[in-house]
Amino acid sequence: MSYVNRVGDDVISEPAAAGRVVDYHDRVRWGPIISGLLVAIATQLILSAIIGALGAGTIEASGRPRTISPNVASNVGIWSTIALLISLFVGGWITTRACGPMNRNTALLNGAILWATTLAVSSWLLASGVSGTFGVAVSNAAAILNQARQSGNLNIPQQAPQISAQQAREIAASIRTGLWWFVFGSLLGLIASMIGAVVGARNPRNGQNYRA
Repeated sequence: MSYVNRVGDDVISEPAAAGRVVDYHDRVRWGPIISGLLVAIATQLILSAIIGALGAGTIEASGRPRTISPNVASNVGIWSTIALLISLFVGGWITTRACGPMNRNTALLNGAILWATTLAVSSWLLASGVSGTFGVAVSNAAAILNQARQSGNLNIPQQAPQISAQQAREIAASIRTGLWWFVFGSLLGLIASMIGAVVGARNPRNGQNYRA
């Protein structure tokens, strides 16, 4: 808009009002979420294979493989957890990068849904025999339960009277530790996924040059 200053007949232009910032009407973008899910699982599987190969190579090249095996297994578990965080960060970044511009709240929402979807799919993969994104923590808990069931080739309810009080405490402690590690790793994965989503999000543009 402009008007004429009658004193000097100078035309003064006022700056145009900035266009209204727009965002998606449907804030959940399933196409990019599935893309991020696939990238996260693929990244985790590749990183897990690399970490496992390095751990096996360390044991193979050692002169005392039985002695160092527990330490190697512990290191593999730690690095697998780090690989989990990396894969979810990359998946969250891919999710929002594959979308158009969005605000931070929408990016956090899509990152959280990516995490939940990855958890569900990884649980199914684990049940099918494939160690997915959350495979390390869940495998530890499942191994503890499986060991308890297979002890004496009997089910837990059938052999419960034959288990001493100390053995029952040890089994319960192992299950408790495995499940708490699963919860802790899952929450870290949620944080990594949401951070990756925020980092990958592109800022919304105004309504004049952006269409949802």
